[in-house]
Amino acid sequence: MSLLLTVTGRDRPGVTAALFDVLAAHGAELSDVEQVVVHDRLLLGVVISGSGDGLELRAALEARAAELDVEVEFTPLSGQEPAAGGDRHHVIVLGAPLEPAAFAGIARRLAACGANIERVLRLSSYPLSAYDLLVSGGSTGRLRAELAAEAVAQRVDIAVEPATLWRRARRLVVLDVDSTLVQGEVIEMLAAQAGCEAEVARVTEQAMAGDLDFEASLRARVALLEGLPVSAVDEVRAQVRLTPGGRTLVRTLKRLGYAVGIVSGGFTAVTDDLQASLGLDHALANTLEVVDGHLTGQVLGRVVDRARKAEALREFAALEGLSMAQTVAIGDGANDLDMLEAAGLGIAFNAKPVVREAADAALSLPFLDAVLFLLGVPREEVEAADAADA
Repeated sequence: MSLLLTVTGRDRPGVTAALFDVLAAHGAELSDVEQVVVHDRLLLGVVISGSGDGLELRAALEARAAELDVEVEFTPLSGQEPAAGGDRHHVIVLGAPLEPAAFAGIARRLAACGANIERVLRLSSYPLSAYDLLVSGGSTGRLRAELAAEAVAQRVDIAVEPATLWRRARRLVVLDVDSTLVQGEVIEMLAAQAGCEAEVARVTEQAMAGDLDFEASLRARVALLEGLPVSAVDEVRAQVRLTPGGRTLVRTLKRLGYAVGIVSGGFTAVTDDLQASLGLDHALANTLEVVDGHLTGQVLGRVVDRARKAEALREFAALEGLSMAQTVAIGDGANDLDMLEAAGLGIAFNAKPVVREAADAALSLPFLDAVLFLLGVPREEVEAADAADA
């Protein structure tokens, strides 16, 4: 017969040690231990077995607990191990704010899928709230479908990722550039310099929504830039701004030893600078043809479309010696779909509806470093690393 000890009360140094001294003195054998502290309140669970006098042990524990100002509850357990909970998943919930109703709805959906919440870990409390729920049971597909519906109902972001070894492994993270790593669309900024912004913006919107062939639309938009001086391209490069949280995301991934790359349907005139300034490992983008200091309206070589992006992800992974299960892809437009599907984890960031529906996870919040929460990285660890390097 095993015994579950549940200890609750105010936490302080020495409580756990004192209680385990009592267990040791009575020859108890440990079968399981779990402990969590929430705002200085202790919850300690210990499963023990042994041939000692159970009544004597209980009396000794109760006496020691009283001295420590904590309470201990005793629950007899059967000798059998609990049945395995099936597959496990990390369910990441993000919101600004994150209301109790959202948690209630998520818990109901999980129960309907046959999944049970085993642990909840806070990842962030500002500028958004983020929690990691470790759940057992339920299939990946059904969990994603049910929780995606709840995310819409509660206006929160929810991601589901299998709890596998790959979550702890070194990874390759590849980002789209325009409207993902950087704010806005560079080609529209160039079009503003050329006086054709409205026309280019209209075609861009149709292409990103998947209504137009990307290569054909890109060549048509670039043709409108014919005659634009290189000095105008330099002005646009200086105007490009990273998405909030973008620099933190890349800096943290590099600290973790991850490889980071970008693939863009945009242009090397911008991505070359991004690669140098952020220390990116890989980059691929289109090259604008320049003759006599002016754009010709042509793109050199093969266009980086949705198929080429997926190829680049595989190529970068091979160069890093990583499996595709260890890859993460982040994008917002239809030309990112193949890349998101090929990746071990595909993340839609402030994406078009067609992309959100196809991705493994979707983020609608404006902070790119929220991606770190999907990888299980708490904000306090990021801040501690930044402070140490300051």
